[in-house]
Amino acid sequence: MGVDRDEPDQAAEWPDGLDVRGLLERGWRPTPIRDFILKVHSRCNLACDYCYMYEMADQGWRRQPRRMSRHVVDRVAQRIAEHAHTNLLPEVEIVLHGGEPLLAGAEHLRYVIETILAATGPAVRVGFSVQTNGVLLDDLFLDLFAEYGVTVGVSVDGDEEGHDRHRRRADGQGSYQAVRAGLQRLTNGYRPLFGGLLSTIELRNDPVTTYESLLEFGPPGVDFLLPHGNWDVPPPGRPPDESTPYGDWLIAIFDRWYAADADETRIRLFSEIIRLLFGRMSASEAVGLSPVAVVVVESNGEIEQVDSLKSAFDGAAGTRLHVSRDPFDTVLSLPSVAARQIGRRALAPECLACQAHEVCGGGLYPHRYRSGTGFRNPSVYCRDLLKLITHIRDVLGRDLAAVDSAVTVG
Repeated sequence: MGVDRDEPDQAAEWPDGLDVRGLLERGWRPTPIRDFILKVHSRCNLACDYCYMYEMADQGWRRQPRRMSRHVVDRVAQRIAEHAHTNLLPEVEIVLHGGEPLLAGAEHLRYVIETILAATGPAVRVGFSVQTNGVLLDDLFLDLFAEYGVTVGVSVDGDEEGHDRHRRRADGQGSYQAVRAGLQRLTNGYRPLFGGLLSTIELRNDPVTTYESLLEFGPPGVDFLLPHGNWDVPPPGRPPDESTPYGDWLIAIFDRWYAADADETRIRLFSEIIRLLFGRMSASEAVGLSPVAVVVVESNGEIEQVDSLKSAFDGAAGTRLHVSRDPFDTVLSLPSVAARQIGRRALAPECLACQAHEVCGGGLYPHRYRSGTGFRNPSVYCRDLLKLITHIRDVLGRDLAAVDSAVTVG
């Protein structure tokens, strides 16, 4: 009886033994990279105690230059153009990231944007966004972003008390008032640039208060992030039992959001779950089984996988590739990247046995890690995700049944 070469070497952690050549021989084809996250600056002006970059397993940032040099920017731009043209991509997305990307300075960010646009040419539409903590947002940056249509995402964790639990400066001072001032500049004079808010969940913060405090800024979207953790280092407040604290926290917001008379904002996690329940593909790596087509370029030019993997173990995001010598197509042949593009074949047996696996997708990949077995495990948030998905399904089912009944009666 033949051996299924999709299975990893039992001595290795998944996906180290994944046979990518075998996958290709059986007809699988990788999805080209469409999202490029550029670490234009590797340091930060805040000291958030939950940060996966600075406070968790991988401390590689200490070896990185503070700012991506112009030479590296030039090579990155050439590689992006090469990848887009080789794979006939009509558009790509560039995320200016960090650390805190605004520490790179407005003129350096202008150089990054203009260099990539020049390299890709008119045949490729390039969308730019920046993810910032908002502290440094001023008219100088906002005028630059308006000039090139750069959308701006800001990280804020709720009201002042909730936000300042974790998002503090190195001297311990809270950052909320500075972030609020940056958001006011963005929303008062540059609202078309506003991409939305990122908010990391803190169980001690009241969920509805957190949500309503974010609504004050009129965000077009909100992305609630589960704190990074895994089976070796569980996230805060996630005990090894049947409880569902994060699911309950999110359900409180879902019920408030869903019951609103008007469309207040898009909450990405809820919208993606609803799409998946109706049989659509996900556009988020947090849920669903859509191929992940993202790479990170560090400030020294190293090519890495999505940087949230740094929360798992030292080197988890590494590829040993560099823009000076390696095209981005090379990334697609790596087992660690292919594993995030093969859908249900990468799921643990426990996940495949669950009726929600097409929606959950195993959860965010870094949250599945367990030393010894690697990433072929359910998410450490498995029970929370199942409860949330089931709740959303039941609410939608109830309302669809009511509509069906009304149509039948009519």
